[in-house]
Formats: sequence, C-alpha cells, structure tokens
Amino acid sequence: MLQFSKMNGAGNDFVMIDNRSRALKLSTQQLASLCDRHRGVGADGVLLVEPAEGSADFRMRYYNADGGEAEMCGNGARCFARFVNRLAGPFNQVRFETLAGIIEAEIDRDMVKLDMGLPQDLFFHRNLEIAGQKLAVHSVNTGVPHVVTFVEDLNRTPVHDWGRAIQCHQAFQPKGTNVNFIKTLERGKISIRTYERGVEGETLACGTGVTAAALVYASLFDTASPIQVQVHGGDWLEVGFQRTDNGFSNVILKGPADFAFEGQVRLL
Repeated sequence: MLQFSKMNGAGNDFVMIDNRSRALKLSTQQLASLCDRHRGVGADGVLLVEPAEGSADFRMRYYNADGGEAEMCGNGARCFARFVNRLAGPFNQVRFETLAGIIEAEIDRDMVKLDMGLPQDLFFHRNLEIAGQKLAVHSVNTGVPHVVTFVEDLNRTPVHDWGRAIQCHQAFQPKGTNVNFIKTLERGKISIRTYERGVEGETLACGTGVTAAALVYASLFDTASPIQVQVHGGDWLEVGFQRTDNGFSNVILKGPADFAFEGQVRLL
C-alpha cells in the first residue's frame, strides 16, 4: 500500500508522496491513475520528495495528471515546502531542486513564499488566429512556458477550446504551452483562468501561470510590485518583483498551501 497526503495550493490539488528512500518507481500509467478523479485519488498532479542531488535540501519531482514529468509547478512547490516541513522539519526556509532549477521557499504557517527564479523568454504582441478569433498573446517561461492573453469577459471565455488550440499551435511546438486568460480588475489587481498543459484542461489555480500573468501585466501597464491575482478557485495570490534593465529579478510568489487528508492506496 502506498502512503500519500493530499494537498492543494489555492485549489490546485496534488498527491504528495515521500520517496526519500528512492525505492518507489511509478510508471506513467500509475501516475495518471493516481490523478484520475473517478478511479484514483484525484489530483492535478503528483509530487515526489526525493533526496537532493546537489547542495539543496531536497529534490522535487512533479508529474502532471497525464503522468508526464514537468519542469516546475508554483502551487505544487508551495505544497512541497509545507509537506517536507511536516516530514523533516520544522524549519522556516527550505531549498529544493526542480528541473527548472533550485527553488527557495519561506514557510509561515499555511502561507508559503517562493523565489521563482529569473523569468525567461519574455515575448510580447504575437498575433494568433484561434477559432476564427484574432488574439494578441504574450509569452514567458516562469519555470514552464506560458502564454498570456487579455479578455473582456472571463466567465464567457471558452477556456478549454481556446486553451487547447493555443497549446497545440505550431508557434509553441514541440512542447506546447500553458495558456492564461486574464482580465484587469483595477490597477495592480487581475483575475485569471488557466488551461494547463499536461492536465489538458482548466485548473482552479496555476502558480507559474499567476506569475507569468503578473509579469506580463506589470510590463504592459507599467505597474508597480506587488500584483494581486485572483484565481478561478477564488483565492488571491501575490506576485512581487524588482525591475531590471533586462526584465525582472527577485520574483516572489506568495500564497496558501493546505493539507486536505492522508490515506493509503493500492497501486495496480
């Protein structure tokens, strides 16, 4: 039987597994089965805690709901920080390896601040024709690739259809991209809906997507740090940053990381 914890970061939910022994070898099918909301535990992804290979405290392995490994997950990383704090803490700060580099986290009860590293490949004003609509899109890699586009009405935006079309667009191949639809609420505050690559659908929140949206918004509207972002699940996340000649530094994502339940599951 496999012991697990279930956590969520602003509604973005994960199966958390202690694999510090490195004895566990999960197949793509097993990972996808764990995430199946009808036949498994149900989650947007699976996070494994493993020993660090370098100078960090731990290694974070993140797998999307389709069983494929991804470079980074912002909400998952916050949950990871609280999870390892429960496993091996208590401590106020922790550093862990991801495929996107080393992440530093600061833990304050159920809130976690993440140093998101330096954003890469910031690109503005690409025009795409999607489902007969002309969309102006912007892109940035905040650990994983993201497209950001502004819409007038988030509630009526066909997030799944447009998100899937953009994710599969030739401009973002061969790896595809996550897609964020955002609306300005007032200066310094935006709301967001995200289509996640690997989940192949909308999630209640996406930390790297929130970060991408905040940085694009700050760039286009010359807005000061921090940016407040309301995710589809209703929670608010905060993105802080410093401006540089080349873009941004000291990008910090702040938000909740909550435990839901613990259990055991038999792997098939």
